[in-house]
Amino acid sequence: MNVYQTSDISELVRGNSYPGRGIVLGLTEDGKRAVSAYFIMGRSANSRNRVFRLKDGALFTEPYDASKVEDPSLIIYAALRQFANKLIVTNGDQTDTVCEGLAAGKSFSEALEARRFEPDAPNLTPRISGVFTLDARRPRYEMSILKSIDAEGSDCARYTFSYPALPGLGHFLHTYVRDGSPLPCFQGEPERVRLGNDADAFADSLWESLDADNRISLYVRFTELETGSCEERLINRYE
Repeated sequence: MNVYQTSDISELVRGNSYPGRGIVLGLTEDGKRAVSAYFIMGRSANSRNRVFRLKDGALFTEPYDASKVEDPSLIIYAALRQFANKLIVTNGDQTDTVCEGLAAGKSFSEALEARRFEPDAPNLTPRISGVFTLDARRPRYEMSILKSIDAEGSDCARYTFSYPALPGLGHFLHTYVRDGSPLPCFQGEPERVRLGNDADAFADSLWESLDADNRISLYVRFTELETGSCEERLINRYE
């Protein structure tokens, strides 16, 4: 068994009808750019009624048709923001919690102490989060998953993973193992994925591998560590 094996992300999601929401963080093969990606999927009409929008350097989920919104509490949020040299991406409104915590001098994990998994029993969807430190001399990132300790949601288990950013290596964290009722939450460490140098190729491969019935939106950002300039790719199912 090779515990250091890496996979193309397309291999990990193809054939899986519902990994839910997913975050990828890592470094391009040339070691020059930070990779951050976030995708959302949906089974219900409320979850599917969404698009990604970029505003002032931040990424938001918004209703595609505002007249059809049933419950915005867990589906409308800022998914990505930057604070100083920290790029934060999450699957919920804990993006703002992390930003506020960092501004107050807290660490990534300390900021998330104020949060727990989503109150959507029986699924008890995990909150997944990541932060990339955009430092050309020592790039690094952390990923977190907050999930229920049991089927009743009696308390929250908290896992934080810290990585030095290595050329060509990324980590992939998603909310669910697969489709189900209730949905089985992600287990184990974030999955190791190979990263190249082409933002278009990465975005296209990931989008085409996501289940066509359930995929909703995808955002990919390659950020130059030396200059802070970035390439962005945004795909919305309904546009």
